[in-house]
Amino acid sequence: MTGSNPTACLLVIGNEVLSGRTQDANIKFLATRLGEIGIPLREVRVIPDIRETIVATVNEVRQKFDHVFTTGGIGPTHDDITSECIAAAFGVPWEPHPEAWGRLERHYKPGEFNPARQRMGTMPRGATLIDNAISIAPGFTMGNVHVMAGVPRIMQAMFESLAPTLQGGPPINSRTVHANGVMEGRIAEGLAEIQKRWPDLDIGSYPYYRMGGGGVALVAKGNDAEAVDAASAAITMLLRAVGSQPVQGEPPV
Repeated sequence: MTGSNPTACLLVIGNEVLSGRTQDANIKFLATRLGEIGIPLREVRVIPDIRETIVATVNEVRQKFDHVFTTGGIGPTHDDITSECIAAAFGVPWEPHPEAWGRLERHYKPGEFNPARQRMGTMPRGATLIDNAISIAPGFTMGNVHVMAGVPRIMQAMFESLAPTLQGGPPINSRTVHANGVMEGRIAEGLAEIQKRWPDLDIGSYPYYRMGGGGVALVAKGNDAEAVDAASAAITMLLRAVGSQPVQGEPPV
């Protein structure tokens, strides 16, 4: 499905996510938006605010994927170490970025651009800024690594600023059909046959459970919109063949 598409990895950085204190809200947004511009998200890792872990992980994944996105760890506090870790990963100095520093200095009142806030204007040498329309402090790109905030609203603003610069492939098309009262065991063999007919598509089965009963959502995904539609039609026929009433789209929450 993705032979002609660049690939992406997301690093969610933060002890607060690993501890359960903060629930990540960025994965779904990034996976959806990247799919729309033809850069499928192929891996997500959640890692702690530990310098050695961040540096090693960044250096590993930037060799494996066309794009690496990071969220978290670029604020003004002592545990916001992502920026300096990216500098270490690339082997360059972590120093005041003239443009970022200037934006922040102009934004704050005299005397308020303190050492903590100055950290947000300090970046790896050679970084390209990612604009932040929400709270001024920018993210940045180094090579194929795009460093963004962890706060969802700010991250989304940064991504929309970055998106026009990303070279994607064909958009990823997706169709979902769901049916209540169907268990996966009843349709597994037929679904495997559909996958064989369209080997270039990703066809997945996702059971769900609700107060009034459960069912299954079946998804066909790929670059070829006609093939996705055809596979979705075959999935609909399969569900009807086992006596269900298939419905287009995601099941209700």
